[in-house]
Amino acid sequence: MSGFKHSVDLDELDFNILNNLQEDGRKSFTDIAEILKVSVGTVRTRITKLLDEKTLQVIGRVDTRKVGFNSYGYISIKVRPIDKLEEVAIAISKLPEVSFLAEVSGNIDLEVNVMCRDNDHLSEVLKKIRHIEGVENTQTSMYLRVIKYSQPDLTMLKK
Repeated sequence: MSGFKHSVDLDELDFNILNNLQEDGRKSFTDIAEILKVSVGTVRTRITKLLDEKTLQVIGRVDTRKVGFNSYGYISIKVRPIDKLEEVAIAISKLPEVSFLAEVSGNIDLEVNVMCRDNDHLSEVLKKIRHIEGVENTQTSMYLRVIKYSQPDLTMLKK
């Protein structure tokens, strides 16, 4: 295997294709094939496989500030009783403002990132979360300015 550690059956060509798409998601199969010195058919087949396996999802990433999201929050949530954790996580995941949700270890149980139009909108989202049965406590931090927002650098997976 080409020096990459991973949990899915990917080789160096797959990672190189993914890197090219991270640089420019509109890059053509022809351009990727030329850069990687493989056939267009090979690139097409690999990308189709990556899409089918849900390793790759092609999306348009917007600059959230330019489209009207001006208030970002990081919310730490404690759930009690703890057996409500899954139910609470599912309820929170359904909120359209939620951009990231994770179960975490430590003094809190869930970490949530939200994107809102403004502070009033953020306050409404917090009220919704606090009213979910099982949410015992929340602590919110506001992101004052997003300095970097990116996809993972796949070259970090090389040995």
